Amino acid sequence: MTDPKSRRADESEPNASETTDGSGRRDVVVPMRLYKTVTVFSTLIAVVCVVLGFVLLDAATLQVSPLRDALLAVFSAVGVAVDESVVNALVALFGLAIIGFGAGVYVLGTRFRARGMGKSQEDSGEGSNNG
Repeated sequence: MTDPKSRRADESEPNASETTDGSGRRDVVVPMRLYKTVTVFSTLIAVVCVVLGFVLLDAATLQVSPLRDALLAVFSAVGVAVDESVVNALVALFGLAIIGFGAGVYVLGTRFRARGMGKSQEDSGEGSNNG
């Protein structure tokens, strides 16, 4: 019988295991139900973030954007005097940050795979032995 304290942390989780290939990419092997959930929600979050980020970039660059006008109206209603160019720059940076966040979520979501799923052909090295 082994001592529970001597078990590694990744062995204590029976539903997930981690594999590493030669390139250093780590894939987490999970049950199919969790894989589907992670895939759906990471893709959904990524798409929403990219669309919202581009809406914000559009608001920062167009002088006739209703979103930009609403932001300027909120600032003036609160009593904060902000230059329009500062608002444009902040909205553009926030839009880029949201796009980057969406990309990060998507990349992390691609690290999961279900049991029985093989690695992609480019990672397995099968194509390098041809001809």
